[in-house]
Amino acid sequence: MAAAPDEHPTEDLARLAGLHGVATSYRPAPDRTVQVPASAVTAALAALGVDAAGPDAVRAALAARERELRERLLPPTVVQWAGAEPPAALTALPAGTRLRVETEDGAERVGAGDLPLGVHRLTATAPDGRTGEACLVVAPDRLPAPPGRSYGLLVQLYSLLSRRSWGMGDLADLAELAGWAGRTAGAGFVQVNPLHAAVPGAPTDPSPYRPSSRRFPDPVHLRVEDVPEYAYAEDRERLGGLLERAGRLRAAVLDKGALIDRDAVWELKRQALELVARVPLGPGRQAAYDAFRAAHGRALDDHATWCALAEVHGSDWHRWPDGLRDPRSAATARAREELADRVEFHTRLAWLTDGQLRAAQRAAREAGMPVGIVHDLAVGVHPAGADAWAQQDVFAAGMSVGAPPDAFNARGQDWGLPPWRPDRLAATGHAPYRELLRALFRYAGALRIDHVMGLFRLWWVPQGSPPTDGTYVRYDADAMLAILALEATRAGAVVIGEDLGTVEPGVRETLQRRGVLGTSVLWFERDWEGDGRPLPPERWRADCLATATTHDLPPTAARLTGDHVELRDRLGLLTRSAAEERAEAAADAAEWLALLGSLGLLDSPAAGPPGSDEEEEIRAVHRFLLRTPARLVGVWLPDGVGDRRPQNLPGTWDQYPNWRLPVADADGRPVPLEELVASPRLRALLEVLR
Repeated sequence: MAAAPDEHPTEDLARLAGLHGVATSYRPAPDRTVQVPASAVTAALAALGVDAAGPDAVRAALAARERELRERLLPPTVVQWAGAEPPAALTALPAGTRLRVETEDGAERVGAGDLPLGVHRLTATAPDGRTGEACLVVAPDRLPAPPGRSYGLLVQLYSLLSRRSWGMGDLADLAELAGWAGRTAGAGFVQVNPLHAAVPGAPTDPSPYRPSSRRFPDPVHLRVEDVPEYAYAEDRERLGGLLERAGRLRAAVLDKGALIDRDAVWELKRQALELVARVPLGPGRQAAYDAFRAAHGRALDDHATWCALAEVHGSDWHRWPDGLRDPRSAATARAREELADRVEFHTRLAWLTDGQLRAAQRAAREAGMPVGIVHDLAVGVHPAGADAWAQQDVFAAGMSVGAPPDAFNARGQDWGLPPWRPDRLAATGHAPYRELLRALFRYAGALRIDHVMGLFRLWWVPQGSPPTDGTYVRYDADAMLAILALEATRAGAVVIGEDLGTVEPGVRETLQRRGVLGTSVLWFERDWEGDGRPLPPERWRADCLATATTHDLPPTAARLTGDHVELRDRLGLLTRSAAEERAEAAADAAEWLALLGSLGLLDSPAAGPPGSDEEEEIRAVHRFLLRTPARLVGVWLPDGVGDRRPQNLPGTWDQYPNWRLPVADADGRPVPLEELVASPRLRALLEVLR
C-alpha cells in the first residue's frame, strides 16, 4: 500500500529515492529544511519505472538498484571536459580495463585520451570479462563568451506589428527591427519570446511557454509574401482576398484597440500557405528542402505527422484512436501514408519557417550586431502536443513541472508541462536534448534558457496533487552542461540562463564557471545578505544580461508610477490592502531613484514623487545598468515608448489579456514598428546606451 500523503519517507524509501535522484527534502532557505511527502517520492519513483508502493517493494527495488550500481562498469554518460583530468568514472575502473572509443565520425580509437570534441561511444572491458558501454561527451571547457560588451532590445515578437504584418508581429518584422537597431542604434542583439510551434485549436493557448514542440518553430510567424514561391502562386484573386482580410485584422489591433488574435492570423496564413505550397520548388530550393529533411530525419517526420493527425482527430493525442497514440504503431504508419499530402505540407512549413528565422539572424549580423537574435528555450512542452506524443519514452508519465512554495507563491506552482525522465535521457546519450539544441542553434546568435536551474533539478508535481506535494528530481547537470557547451561552441552562440527565483546553492557558480550568463533584473538586485538596500552598480555580477524588467514583470514606467499596483488591485490580485501595496511600491521606487540621484545619473532629478519625470527616470535606470559590469544590457522595447502594461501577468488566465497585447505608448495606443523606430522617446533612450 502506498504511503499516506502526510507521512515522511522511511529510511529505506529515502535511500532508494537518493539512488534515483529523487529528493526527500529541500531547503528553501539556508536555515530551513522542508520534508516532502512520501506520496510525492513514491509517485516520482513510479514515473521513473521504480515500484516503491509498500515496504516489500521498496526493499526489493533498493536491493536491485544497489546491485546494479555495484556491478556496472560505467555510468550511462561520461563527461570529459577539455583540458581537465580524466573523469572519476574512468579513473575508478579496475586496473587493466581496456577502453575502446567509436568517435562521432565513426573512427575507432583505443583508449580515451586525446579525443576530438563530440559525443562518442565508449566501451570498457574489465580483466574479469565484464563489459560496459557509455556515451562519452568530450566538451570544451567553457561556452563562447559574448564578443565584447553590447546592449540589445527585448521584445515579444507577436506584439511587434508593422503595417505589413498580418495582425501580429512576424519574422520579417524581426529582421527589420534588427536591421534598424544594428545600423542606426548600435544595438548588439534582439531577444524574443519562444517561437516554438504552438498546440493548434480554438482558442490556442496563447502562452509561448507551453508549446507543442520545442524542436520546430511555429509557421504563424512566417511573412507569407517573403516565401519565394508566393510570387508564382496561381490563384491571385484568392490571395488578394486573404491579404485584404489580413489588413483588416492588422487595422483592428493597431487602429481599433483589438487584442492580437493568433488563431485568426493563423487561419488566414494557413489558407495562403496552402496556395503557395502548390508551387513546385526550383532545383536549388528543392535541394535545400531535401537537405533540411535529411538533417531532421524522424523528428521532423514525427512532428509533421502529429500536425496532420491533429487536423483530423483534434490536438490532444491522448484522445486519438488507440493505435494512433503510439508514433511507432502500424496504425500510425498507415495514417502517415493516407495523410501524406498533409504531412508534406507541415514538413514544408517547418522548412519555410526555419529559412525565415535564419534570414532574420543574417539580417542582424549584416547590420553589425555581434550577437544577433537571442532565442528563448521554454522549460517544457504541452502534454497534448507533438513532442510529448513523439517522445513518450523520455517523458515522465503522470508528472508535471512546477515550483515549490516561495515568498511570491505560497501555494507553489504547477506549470502543466511533463518533465523529461533523467534515466531515459541518460540511456539515449541525451539525444533528445542534443537534437533540440542543434535545431535551435541553426538560427540563434544566442539562446536564453528559461528556468536554467532545470539543467540540475526540476520540481515534479504528481497529477492530481497540489504543487506543495511535489519533490525535486535531479538531472545529470554535468552531462547537460557539457552537451550545451559542445553545441553552443559548434554554433558560435552565447547562452543566457534565466536564473531568477529560488536557486540551489552552487548552481550559479557552476553556470558561471562554464560560461553560461545569468539574468539580473534591477528591482531584484538588493543586498539581501546585508541591509537589503539597492545593490550599487559595482557590486553587480559581470557574467549576466542586466535588464530593468522582463515580460513577466511591470514595464519600468508602471513600476515608477505605481500603475502595476493599481492593475493588480483592479483584478483582485492583492494579498494586502491597496494602501500598503502602494506605500511599499512607492518606497521601493524612491529608494532606487535616490541611488540614481546620488550617482549623478539623473540629469535633472524630479522634485515630485517617483514617475513625475518618467522619461528621464527611465533613461537614468538604463544609465545605471551601463554602470554595472554586466556583459549584456537589455532594454525592454515597450519601455522606449512608455508602455504601462505587462505582456503577462502571472496568476491570471482570462482576467487579463496575457500574450495578446501590441506594443503601446503611455496612453495605451498601439505603436506599429514604423512609428516605433521614429519615436523621439525611444531614440533618446537608445542614445543613452550607444
